[in-house]
Amino acid sequence: MEQPEDPVHGEQIDRPASGVFAAFLNGVERLGNILPHPVTLFAIFAIGVVVVSAIASWLGWSVEDIRPGTEGRSIEVTSLATAEGLRRIAMGLVTNFTSFAPLGTVLVALLGVGVAERAGLLSAGIRALVLAAPQRLLTPTIVLAAVLSNTASEMGYVVLIPLAAVIYHSVGRHPFVGLAAAFAGVSGGYSANLFIGTVDPLLAGITSEAAAIVGGDAYLVGGEKEVLATANWYFMALSTFMITIVGTLVTELIVAPWLGEYDEDRAEEGALDASKDGIATLSDEERRGLRYAFFTVVGLVGLILALTLPEGAPFRDPNAAADATAVERIKPLLRSVVALIFVFFLVPAWVFGRVTGTMRTDRDVIDGMSKAMGSMGLYLVLVFFAAQFVAFFKWTNLGLIMAVTGADLITAMNLDGPIVFVPFILMCCFVNLMLGSASAQWAITAPIFVPMLMTIGYTPQVIQAAYRIGDSTTNIITPMMSYFGLILAFASRYDRKLGIGTIIATMLPYSLAFLVAWMVLFYTWVFGLGMPVGPGTELMLPEFAGAR
Repeated sequence: MEQPEDPVHGEQIDRPASGVFAAFLNGVERLGNILPHPVTLFAIFAIGVVVVSAIASWLGWSVEDIRPGTEGRSIEVTSLATAEGLRRIAMGLVTNFTSFAPLGTVLVALLGVGVAERAGLLSAGIRALVLAAPQRLLTPTIVLAAVLSNTASEMGYVVLIPLAAVIYHSVGRHPFVGLAAAFAGVSGGYSANLFIGTVDPLLAGITSEAAAIVGGDAYLVGGEKEVLATANWYFMALSTFMITIVGTLVTELIVAPWLGEYDEDRAEEGALDASKDGIATLSDEERRGLRYAFFTVVGLVGLILALTLPEGAPFRDPNAAADATAVERIKPLLRSVVALIFVFFLVPAWVFGRVTGTMRTDRDVIDGMSKAMGSMGLYLVLVFFAAQFVAFFKWTNLGLIMAVTGADLITAMNLDGPIVFVPFILMCCFVNLMLGSASAQWAITAPIFVPMLMTIGYTPQVIQAAYRIGDSTTNIITPMMSYFGLILAFASRYDRKLGIGTIIATMLPYSLAFLVAWMVLFYTWVFGLGMPVGPGTELMLPEFAGAR
């Protein structure tokens, strides 16, 4: 029975609870949808941080800081309910919003995507993909592509996730199933990949600094006194296939049956335009347009390679060291991913539109961009309040203090065997619910956990691999994840009465399954088979006093 529409809370959909777990998900969705609108929720959170910071500061809540260069100092709560705090809030209100990392990334990339949608390239490309691929392989293909897109993570969030929703609807399936499968691969499988990405050298650098806290030559492994970007490559590559298999099983056996049939009446106007023709046969003009668009993409790839491969090329780092890795040498290219997404959609879309007649003048390009920006109204409002909350939370030091407190709890358990990685991974999962950035979270927790676990003999490479499990698995269920608001905006196009509880309930099975499967894989690979997590790595520190 249809329930009355609530302008604030998400509307609950009656779903057939076939089993205990399905009933549990219904309960999670129901409880989550009781919450206010996400925009209101972030506004409440922001105000709550101000109040909590005042109380915690008054109580004198503080912890010892053991990060490099800060030993012996204490981390204290900074109250925002003071004259200085109020000035900081007022002066930072605009810059908190405009400097919020995902904002520019999303808007710039969507300018190109909007042109591709306006030209009809997305619709034609989707139908060509669906007609060419067996439907039984659709889900594993989407999950695998999502995991691999982490090499350039913005592409996965901005392009692949909404594209997966359109693909699934075009074949007569619930668009949320495709959205969930892609979101699970991109974000839940963030640490899995066959390739070394931008996050690998970033985390490795933080781990190296944290390992140096121990001092001496305690972390010399394979002749290296530095954690390399390839430190977790073997384990992360293996994890790619695990995430693909588990993500596919969860999608088809749990999420798809739980979501049930899709009600198109719940979609926003125009949301289904890209897939309204279903899997209609491509016209001759569309086929010719796709061929020319493909040739254009090939030409763009060749241009990028020409601007990257030769010594002294524009996309090579002129300041890279002689022994720098390939990833470090092409940092300018990796940092230009958003611009490349824009170009790789805009130019082929223009070519496709000219061939098919859907784009005749510059006005058509501008119309496509304008329509894409118009669809992001909810996201912009949500980002404004989310950015304030994230900034307030950082200013108060509450996240730092909670991370250190959690580490102290693990230390108090006095564990020194392989079982120590269980509470460590779970603690990383918990911290990740509050700090969505992988590098920010590791910068806070690495100086605590790396020295602690090294003192009982484990190498920093293995510790980092365990951390990455916890860092990935709860990304998809926390509103603190930078792109959560974007996912909510995408999903709201297909269900204008959507509540945040529906998103969390949909993604919770992935989070639980990934966590269990990843921990089993970790213990089997590292402790059961004694295999290295990356090239030249070991499990134990060979010359450390605590090594066994």
